Amino acid sequence: MKPAVVGVLLAAGGGRRMGRPKALVTDASGVAWVVRSVDVLRNGGCAEVAVVLGAASDEAALLLANHDVTIVPSPEWSTGMGASVRRGLTWARSTRAEAALVHLVDLPDVGADVVRRVLATGIGPDALARASYGAQAGHPVLIGRSHFAPAVAAAVGDRGAGPYLRQAGCLLVPCDDLAHGNDQDYATDP
Repeated sequence: MKPAVVGVLLAAGGGRRMGRPKALVTDASGVAWVVRSVDVLRNGGCAEVAVVLGAASDEAALLLANHDVTIVPSPEWSTGMGASVRRGLTWARSTRAEAALVHLVDLPDVGADVVRRVLATGIGPDALARASYGAQAGHPVLIGRSHFAPAVAAAVGDRGAGPYLRQAGCLLVPCDDLAHGNDQDYATDP
């Protein structure tokens, strides 16, 4: 049976402003953000999960050793998020999934409830929806199979597939009642 939706967790960055790779950052209870984010995707409804790793990939992979995930290396991670988006969606294309849900490791307040709300817009090859917070586009992003190739082509530098998503009319799904959706860039962020 083919999975309807797979999760793609982007966790390759070096965390320059944070001072360390965000995949290795832990929450107050000692759980690494990369582990927490995998659990969020699974509990939200993703049948399979791939984690795109770059900086500190060996350490992050060790944190995921007891989790059923696919590690997708992003050797060009330092060129920006676009490289990780390309790698993650290329992996998703290799599966039989109808859609991929792309999420970022540095959104520790985004939970499975946000994932479920975005997925509730409809999973299929033409799906295109993303969480929004305060009317601003955010993550996670649901991308149907028919959008994989153009999203990969658009993912350049640190912009990811944003320009393509806007041009293609990506549905914004209000989630500010569930999370603030701000990425955490500094060790002093709440």
